[in-house]
Amino acid sequence: MADRWLVFGLGNPGDQYAQTRHNIGQMVISYLASGSKFSAHKSRTEIADIRIAGSGVTIAKSKLFMNESGAPCKALADFYKVPAENLIVIHDELDIPFNTIRIKLGGGDNGHNGLKDITTHFSSPEYFRIRMGIGRPAGPQDPADYVLKPFAQPEKKELEDFISRGALAVERLIEKGLERAQQDFNS
Repeated sequence: MADRWLVFGLGNPGDQYAQTRHNIGQMVISYLASGSKFSAHKSRTEIADIRIAGSGVTIAKSKLFMNESGAPCKALADFYKVPAENLIVIHDELDIPFNTIRIKLGGGDNGHNGLKDITTHFSSPEYFRIRMGIGRPAGPQDPADYVLKPFAQPEKKELEDFISRGALAVERLIEKGLERAQQDFNS
C-alpha cells in the first residue's frame, strides 16, 4: 500500500455547516469525488476511493465535529496502512487571504483545533496541508463565529474556482511532489 494516499477534508457534519468557511476542506473532497459514491466507514468517516497519477487515493470527510477530527483520520490511516507522510489534510486558514492556497508539510496548528487534534492522534505534525485561505473577518467579529458563517456573496462568485484549484493542488502534490506543488500554488 506504499502508493496509497489519504486525503482528509476538515469540516463539521450537518447541513447547517455544509456551506460555511470552516467546511472548505470537505467542499474540496466533494469536488475530488466527482461522481464517485461516498460510503460510510467504521472510522466514523465517509470515504470514496479515486486514483490520482496512478496512485490509490482514499478521500474522506469526518462525521464528527472539527475538533474531533484526529481519531477518525488516524483510524482511517491505520485501516489503510497509510503513513503520515502520505496524509494530506485540507483545511480553512484565517491567516491567508480568501481564494489563496498554500501547501506545506508539517508545522504548527496556528490555533486550528482540527489540525491540533490530528497532530495529537498522529503524535506528529509531519503531514501535508492544503491551506485554503478564507481571510480574517473585517471589524470586531469573533473569528470563531466568522468561520461558521457562509461565504459572503462576493466570495460565492469565486468559490467554485477556488474549490477546483484546491482539488488541483491535491492532484499536483501527489503527482509532482511538494516542491513543484509549492511552486505552482505558493507563489
